[in-house]
Amino acid sequence: MTSASAFHFASLVWDWPIAIYLFLIGISAGLVTLAILLRRFHPEAGGSDSTLLRTTLVLGPGAIILGLLILVFHLTRPWTFWKLMFHYSFTSVMSMGVMLFQLYMVVLVLWLAKIFEKEVIALQQRWLPRLGIVQKVLALITPFHRALETLMLVLAVLLGAYTGFLLSALKSYPFLNNPILPALFLFSGISSGAAVALIAMALRHRSNPHSTEARFVHRIETPVVWLEIFLLAAFFIGLALGDDGKMRALAAALGGGFWSWWFWLGVVGLGLIIPLLLKPWANRSVTFHGVLAVCGASLTGVLLLRFFILYAGQLTVA
Repeated sequence: MTSASAFHFASLVWDWPIAIYLFLIGISAGLVTLAILLRRFHPEAGGSDSTLLRTTLVLGPGAIILGLLILVFHLTRPWTFWKLMFHYSFTSVMSMGVMLFQLYMVVLVLWLAKIFEKEVIALQQRWLPRLGIVQKVLALITPFHRALETLMLVLAVLLGAYTGFLLSALKSYPFLNNPILPALFLFSGISSGAAVALIAMALRHRSNPHSTEARFVHRIETPVVWLEIFLLAAFFIGLALGDDGKMRALAAALGGGFWSWWFWLGVVGLGLIIPLLLKPWANRSVTFHGVLAVCGASLTGVLLLRFFILYAGQLTVA
């Protein structure tokens, strides 16, 4: 299979914009999950001055909005997307996802606004002095902020797993119809969120890339990467032990050809092995270059994994 035919074949329905969308959603869910865990385990480091929280402030909602814009304009009739926003179907995975996105964004905005309360009030008083309801809402949610944060964590985990559920619901594709996908996408999303956060920390504190919050993210990142490797192995073992359709799907994906090389060189080599090999050097380094190298490779690997799952998953039809 040539690179041209690898991206264009008869059974292909969802193409590269969907892979970007899945990648961005994972970053948002991963950042929010890590930010909440930081606030729970290191409250003193999880304030409004935290690099992780500031990165989450920008990319938490930003990645979601960009991902949804890509998805909407990729539709054949993007102007009909609004119907999904208000017409729910509890039997449709996509419709349930829209409900999840809406709830996620509302809770995310409230949670972030409370954390950055001083900054929000200062902006409101400067630009919208008559909008006094902002301060009233912030005061109203103060007693419930910890409960709101717990709800936010649950929604972030659900959103990270949802992208896997979205693909695993495609029963006509044996490769994608796999119960491991939600967990794999959840933990690879946390891995991508960790990579983005560590890059932001390294760029902000170039002379000290190993701050308290950076060490915390590193402690979470390492077991997450190993769990990601385990889930990948379980995913392929499940295919190998499955029915004829799943075995054909596995052979098409890893039996040689473009997507096989993409997986072994890109996902495994660049995304997993190189970061694991470079991590001891990056941990000893007193500059930010080591962090950028390791996290850049890890982040690229997560993106390549999204492309691999999406495209290789559509090679075989039941």
